[in-house]
Amino acid sequence: QVQLVESGGGLVQAGGSLRLSCAASGSIFSINTMGWYRQAPGKQRELVAFMTSSGSTKYADSVQGRFTISRDNAKNTVYLQMNSLKREDTGVYYCNLHDGSGYWGQGTQVTVSS
Repeated sequence: QVQLVESGGGLVQAGGSLRLSCAASGSIFSINTMGWYRQAPGKQRELVAFMTSSGSTKYADSVQGRFTISRDNAKNTVYLQMNSLKREDTGVYYCNLHDGSGYWGQGTQVTVSS
């Protein structure tokens, strides 16, 4: 059983920064993709960024240049450094791991105030 535990969400003013972390535990294939999705109220869940175990990354256009994804493969942990936050970044951020099967974290709330 794979478990994802997220941390680091919270309330921040526009222009501020937050860092999210997600630690995966359980039986995980070494070749995998870890990433972050978010869901704003009334909207569908969308990709924020992901990173493969070999280091390739992909970002949503809306966060390119402001957010940075990184990971520690030895710890099965992925991070999301979020800078220059905007109100539209508000939402529940979900960690995702895909290694042939897909797994989700419970979500962490990020609220950006003006």
